This record gives sequence, structure tokens and C-alpha cells, in this order.
Amino acid sequence: MPIRVAVLDDYQQVAERTADWAGRLPGAEVEFFAEHIADPDALVAALAPFDVVVAMRERTAFPAGVLARLPRLRLLVTTGMRNAAIDMAAAAEHGVLVCGTGAFPSGTAELTWALILGLVRGTAAEDARIRAGGWQQTVAPDLAGEVLGVVGLGRLGARVAAVGAAFDMDVVAWSPHLDDERAAKSGVRRVAKEELFATAKVVTLHMVLSERSRGLVGAAELGAMREDAYLVNTSRFGLLDEDALRQAIEAGRPAGVALDVFDPEPLPAGHWLRSAPRTLLTPHMGYVTEKTYRVFYTEAVEDIAAWTAGSPVRVVS
Repeated sequence: MPIRVAVLDDYQQVAERTADWAGRLPGAEVEFFAEHIADPDALVAALAPFDVVVAMRERTAFPAGVLARLPRLRLLVTTGMRNAAIDMAAAAEHGVLVCGTGAFPSGTAELTWALILGLVRGTAAEDARIRAGGWQQTVAPDLAGEVLGVVGLGRLGARVAAVGAAFDMDVVAWSPHLDDERAAKSGVRRVAKEELFATAKVVTLHMVLSERSRGLVGAAELGAMREDAYLVNTSRFGLLDEDALRQAIEAGRPAGVALDVFDPEPLPAGHWLRSAPRTLLTPHMGYVTEKTYRVFYTEAVEDIAAWTAGSPVRVVS
């Protein structure tokens, strides 16, 4: 019997042509799902016939209750090497091997700057104004000479910081374990968390979401921000205290918020953020680039081929 492979959340319907599924997996039956399946019962029903599932990042969750109801599932491939939406202990308990892929590193950093510039220059509002028959009304602040606050100076944060320096911004950074030496290697100054939020014109978040970092930006941090400051999050929505964020936006502080990440995703119709003022929203598209997808799907196929040959690669532990 041929193995059956389900490829989930193929929103743009590009997965099939992005990798050599037929050539690398001869005889396999591969089905591509373009529509997101949010309901757990519907998800279980759809995936019941499959031996292998390819999940696009954290778009579809695999908690213990779902994994327990998929007895045929033996391999779960996630794009990327970290997926907080998979219950790893439950996967191991039910005999489901989890493998990952690499990624192309620049997409999220590039989108971060698209959002920063979109907020500061009011591009979405001015585009809408032109289409409605009007002309320019906003006067944008300058970024040169202002403070860019980078929360989390890892691979992505360092890329964002480098662009800030190129824009002649005073780049500062904070994370729980950041030291002066590592900050200096990235050409930034390490400051206390309180100073970063109080002084930055733009605060951008690049932390990994964990139980320790959940709600990292709450009422105290948002309340400390300058009234003319901007907040950008392309990392994970859970870094923000949602209630505190909503209250801050309703109170008119900060001046603008840009988000590429939400909880839940896709963002439900009628969610308060869809109509929140002074916000710029994108649908978790930081990693959605041609080169990233090519790495994701090519290596997902490699994972499946290696698993069928009895030598799994890129096993996520």
C-alpha cells in the first residue's frame, strides 16, 4: 500500500510545484489542502487516511487530543525546526516521529522593516486616500537620529538592527541574557528593558515565545512608551499581553502598532484588532517568500524520503 501524505495550509497553492514530490516520493499519494481546517473534529476526519502530514509552521495545531485520534499517522513534518503548536510528548507517546526543515533567513527581517516604514510613513492610509480621490495629509517623522529598540538580539533581531544602523538610528537592544560584548558585536548598545521602552521611537520584538517570555510586553512596558512611539511584532503574538495592548490602543498610546502575528490564526472575523485604530496588520507573512518556501518544501520531501528509507533526518526532539 502506498504511503499517503497530506500537505496542510497550502494557502497560495504553490506547494506542489515548489518541490519534486513525484520524483523523490515515487508511488506516494500526496494531497494538498489549500483551506485551513480549524475545527479539531474536521481535522481528524480529514487526516485519518494519511501516514504523513506536512504542517506549515504553526498554522495548524497538533495537541494531544488530535494526535491520539490519528492512529495511522507516523510522520509529522513541520517547516522550520521549532513548532510550539505540536505536543511533542504526545507525538512520542503515540509513535509519531516529528521532523523539521531549514529556512531562508531574511524574510521576516525584511517584513519587519516594511511594517516599520509602513507605520511611520502612513503608506496604507495614503494609498487609501489616493484611491478615494484625495491627496496627502500625513507628515511623517524622521527615523534618522531616533532610537530603535530591538527586543531580542538573535539572528532576526541582529538583521533588523543592522538596517536601523544604516538608517542612522541609535540602535539599542535588550533581552534577558544579552551582554555588552554580544551587543557590541552587532553594533548596538545594551540597555535595561525599562530604558528601551521609555526611550525608543520604534520597538520591535524578536524573542522566542516561551512560558518565561509570554506576556513580556504588558501594561508597564506599553505605558512607559513615548506617545509618539511605534510597536512592531513579527515574532509571536503571545509576547504581548492582549488586554494591555487593547487598553493601550484605546488610550491612544503608542502612536502605532504593526502586527504580523496573532492568536488565534487566521484572525477570526469580527476580532477587535481588525477594526483597531492606528494599526497595520499583515497575515503572518514574514516567512512567506519564494526562497523560504523552496527550502521548506524541498526539505519536507527529503524528510519523507529519508523516513521511508529508514534513516530519518532533521528529527525534532
